[in-house]
Amino acid sequence: MSTKAHKHKANMPVYCKVITVSDTRTEETDTSGRLIMALLKEAEMETAAYSIVKDDHKAIQSEIRSVPKEVNAILLNGGTGFTKRDVTVETVRPLLDKEMAGFGELFRFLSYQEIGSAAMLSKAVAGTIGKKAVFCMPGSGNAVALAMKKLILPELKHIVWELRRT
Repeated sequence: MSTKAHKHKANMPVYCKVITVSDTRTEETDTSGRLIMALLKEAEMETAAYSIVKDDHKAIQSEIRSVPKEVNAILLNGGTGFTKRDVTVETVRPLLDKEMAGFGELFRFLSYQEIGSAAMLSKAVAGTIGKKAVFCMPGSGNAVALAMKKLILPELKHIVWELRRT
């Protein structure tokens, strides 16, 4: 079956958990988290849960492990850079059953077209944990918009459909 045929079948509801990883953001200042939720709503997908956690291995792991059963996708933003406190990718990657290498590769390629060589500093990564899709993207509004609009939203229903059928 072609990808186009798969995408056509992939029309079930998608429930997401949005996790912002930050030592400084609050619900009032989390513009990237709000942007993710707004873009999900525009795409007729649901935000089933939302939280802000500190840049800390245990806090991030705990938040991922507490995801409600009905959630199909976990969308993390923040903590994907190279500072000492950026631990999102190092925390999430060992939890992944399968890595979706193309997400990080395409994200950095598209970022390069917008910001140049600084794109190589992004450790954006995606994969699966059980039957849940997981995406880790940078925390800047521009990076979130790029990842969501160009990569995640066009494929999320298809990915969820694929994970449900296995």
